[in-house]
Amino acid sequence: MSDINVAVLVGRLTRDSELKYTPSGFPICRFSIAVNRSKKQDDQWVDEPHYFDIEFYGKSAEGLSKYLLKGRQVAVQGELRQDRWEKDGQQRSKVVIVASTIRPLGSPPQASDMNGRRYPSESAAPRPESSNSPAPISPSVDEFTDDIPF
Repeated sequence: MSDINVAVLVGRLTRDSELKYTPSGFPICRFSIAVNRSKKQDDQWVDEPHYFDIEFYGKSAEGLSKYLLKGRQVAVQGELRQDRWEKDGQQRSKVVIVASTIRPLGSPPQASDMNGRRYPSESAAPRPESSNSPAPISPSVDEFTDDIPF
């Protein structure tokens, strides 16, 4: 039996995404999301936020990055990766979600940010993208040869 490493989260971006490129020109989009978990505290339900760092790679990341703005709700599917390094003689580690699919949800924030930049409208948003698989191709009606039984 093989191991399973799958993460699926829905949350809101805590900051605008950051698009960078490797020295060879490969795009990397990084951002963080907050996911609320409701828990009962005394006799009230309170939200407890959890924060996750996300990395998304490739042309899809490059195209989607301009729509990944602070406050935007997204669904993320990917896998967990643990980065390890040493700093000042101390071993450190951090878990990052490497996204395979990102889907913007709902409407983007409509307010301007502090620099006066307007957020893109929903109609300009791209369709959900995946960096690991091509878009599904629908067969044309002429390709079906069987009769429909009803």
